[in-house]
Amino acid sequence: MEWFNFLQDPNTRWIIAGTVLLGICSGVIGSFAYLRKQSLMGDALAHAALPGICVAFMITGTKSIFGFLLGALVAGIIATFAIGFITRETRLKQDAALGIILTVFFGIGIVLLTQIQHSSYGNQSGLDKFLFGQAAAMIRRDVVTMAVICAMLIFVVTLFFKEFKLVSFDQGFAKGIGLPIRFLDQFIMFLLVVAVVVGIQAVGVVLMAAMLITPAVSGRYWTNKLSHMIVLSGLFGGISGFSGTLISTLGANLPTGPLIVLSATAIFVFSVLFAPAKGVIAKLRVRKYMKKKTKDEFMAIREVEGR
Repeated sequence: MEWFNFLQDPNTRWIIAGTVLLGICSGVIGSFAYLRKQSLMGDALAHAALPGICVAFMITGTKSIFGFLLGALVAGIIATFAIGFITRETRLKQDAALGIILTVFFGIGIVLLTQIQHSSYGNQSGLDKFLFGQAAAMIRRDVVTMAVICAMLIFVVTLFFKEFKLVSFDQGFAKGIGLPIRFLDQFIMFLLVVAVVVGIQAVGVVLMAAMLITPAVSGRYWTNKLSHMIVLSGLFGGISGFSGTLISTLGANLPTGPLIVLSATAIFVFSVLFAPAKGVIAKLRVRKYMKKKTKDEFMAIREVEGR
């Protein structure tokens, strides 16, 4: 029964609900980032959100979660358009644009954070926790906000599933049938920004990229069908949020965000090893079977030739 004592604390239940919702939401939208070879997009947008958080605090002077989320969302949208502009108007590829935006925005955020910490603001203590997350500080209002945003994201992904699928796998065909490719690209990036903003409070700007990509990669090992992959990614993300939060409650001074990421990594390692078709063990079995079959056929041929 000791394993379930943590559920008796209402605040712990809200934290678990928030981290599970975050995992589901991140896994669903992160699947498209992974398939579109934009694994670093979540990392860039998460780091770009830091100056938005700092500016929101400097304007309001209070640690308002809604204000932080709004500031992070605005900064993420600006970063999204900046990445798109650099990719379209210069000869730089997207990975270079991502690197530029990540470092520039994160540098600006660190400068603003340093200025805040050395200023006369009275409530600046704890603002730097957004770097690595502060899941323990979530309350009912935060979880309700996360639930609404996650439900909206999942609804939008379901509504535009066919369009996102075509853009992710065959942009040429999608353009040929009249789909607005540029708009859909920006729209997917906007959804990534929203997912990043939702997860910043739980796992922070540094670790948010792992929550977007790791569950998606794990889901990819178990299936070749996109719809199944998205469901599995959301499931793995939710399990990561639950298990990471559970482990953090069982010990003293254990950070929730990093443990969630480590739980997602554990699921990834399990998928790499034990996935039925693409896992390491499955491939070794196939290789062993093919080697034995080849050897048996060779011996059969030798036996026939000997006769």
